Amino acid sequence: MKKISILIVIGCLIILAVSCRNDFLDLAPQDQLTEASYFKNPDQFKASTASFYDKMISWKNVDGVNVFGFMDFGSDLSSNVKDRGYAGQGSYGLGSLTLPDNDQFWDNSYKYIRSVNLLLEKARAYEGDKDDIKQYVAESKFFRAWHHFFLLQRFGGVPIDTVVIDLDSPELYGARNSRYEVVDQVLADLNAAIPNLPTEQTIPDADKGRVSKWAAEAFKARVELYEAAWRKYTGTTTDFTGSAGPAKDQVTEFLTDAVAMAKDVMDHGGYELWDYNTGLNNRSNFYLFTIDGTGSNPMGLDKPSNKEFILQSVYDYELRQSAVQITRESWRLTPSRKLMDMYLCTDGLPADKSPLFQGYSDVSKEFENRDYRMISNVLGDESIPAAGAVSLTDGVLYGFGNFKFTSWNFTENSYRPDNTESSNYPQIRLAEVFMIYAEALYELNGSISDADLDISINLIRKRAGVAALTNNLVSANGLDMLTEIRRERALEMYSENNRFNDLKRWGIAETELNQNVCGMVVGDASYPTDFKDAAGVATDKYTPNKYGYGETVVKTADGDLNCLVIMPAASHDFQRKHYLFPLPTQQLLLNPNLVQNTGY
Repeated sequence: MKKISILIVIGCLIILAVSCRNDFLDLAPQDQLTEASYFKNPDQFKASTASFYDKMISWKNVDGVNVFGFMDFGSDLSSNVKDRGYAGQGSYGLGSLTLPDNDQFWDNSYKYIRSVNLLLEKARAYEGDKDDIKQYVAESKFFRAWHHFFLLQRFGGVPIDTVVIDLDSPELYGARNSRYEVVDQVLADLNAAIPNLPTEQTIPDADKGRVSKWAAEAFKARVELYEAAWRKYTGTTTDFTGSAGPAKDQVTEFLTDAVAMAKDVMDHGGYELWDYNTGLNNRSNFYLFTIDGTGSNPMGLDKPSNKEFILQSVYDYELRQSAVQITRESWRLTPSRKLMDMYLCTDGLPADKSPLFQGYSDVSKEFENRDYRMISNVLGDESIPAAGAVSLTDGVLYGFGNFKFTSWNFTENSYRPDNTESSNYPQIRLAEVFMIYAEALYELNGSISDADLDISINLIRKRAGVAALTNNLVSANGLDMLTEIRRERALEMYSENNRFNDLKRWGIAETELNQNVCGMVVGDASYPTDFKDAAGVATDKYTPNKYGYGETVVKTADGDLNCLVIMPAASHDFQRKHYLFPLPTQQLLLNPNLVQNTGY
């Protein structure tokens, strides 16, 4: 029997939240039944699994958590370092973690896993035809894998929970499992789930949003690439004291299967990138994340047009609104100087190598001949700003706002009133699968062919209006293929809660996070801008004394230039121990067999 720690065990009877409607969107409970009178037919198993979908972190606040505690707040790509710190993420990149008494992510995850285990226990005892419930058993195993993987990313090795725990269960005082055992359990659950899940094509319209075979394969590829890279670049350096190491070298095994899983989804899933650039002023990457009724974009495209999201948290203006201010909260995720300079020019070259780059002499120049994701994520549906349009006079704004996920309408503020926005949240999408395929293939072989780039990353670059990535482009311009693959991931997955995990699995978080976080290029007498004239004097667009950290010289796409400092490197102290969060002290007190993560 697997070892588990003290969990939240609520009462002796588990009250099941059950919807009396067949509508998959209606996740709120309307009846409550005890387990003794439930799980008697397939419809009851189906209704019970519906509540599992609400536990994936997304827009809606569930058990005190929503996605705004994550995204990329506080990372090297965001100039908003501290603003969104309620979940510990806003200041996480500063290395300012403290030991918490409790951790809502620990508590919630094990609570959700317990609900899954209860359904699986009832499925084993089910007296009807087990083929009638195999899909719901498979969905349950998928979600058990989902929550264990979330715990792994946050804490490393954690107690594995595969049984229903009661107050007198001896497993409450079990020790931690190693990260390697957790990964094996996650993959075992996914391997058991995949054969019994329907394909996207066979899921009825009323059930769209449920886990498909392709979603499980894509998630498995995500897990395998994550763990293979972690073992290759970070290794055992974060393992807790007494943790057993890996039983064998699985890096090649994981990478090989990640490639196979991604390729199967690419070839057979029926998904496609949402590319309507011709009718959307080259802003498909903006409107993709705001689809919410036909009024949410100029072409009147609604959610059925989106065949890119493989697994999504489903919202609806009539049935399930987000109940949060998606636009206003997302806008706070302002891009850093580093992110702005990562965007390529349309010839496929980095801005510092491309003859197409126009410099920073006025604000609009920076956007010319650039990746469409730049205008989508940073400008939204505005036209490129005229010279001098951006003002640096209030000590708050450091450049541009974030427009990814916002439904901003510049005459009405938002397409939907506050707290009613209802765009779906992407948990897994095809663009990520393309990037998993390319990265895993390169890590596996140390190279990638142009043909493989063309069926993966180059499809993303085409939508972004950027020339194809080729081996010749790399060699002719002194580039590094792995760096370019990672660049694509950073740009495409920006603000989708990947950046911290990527930096850690690549083993470079200390290097990338312990730097100055900077904003707008302000220039000087040798490089006049909208903010400083040819005499080096601040213009009426810039009030230097409002910015407490001043300026610093930054290596930009146009050379070493003066930029605003948002958070100085001296304020950062991100260490290897911060790759994992500390276990909550309350759990350590309740279960003395738990070991704290190294360094805390």
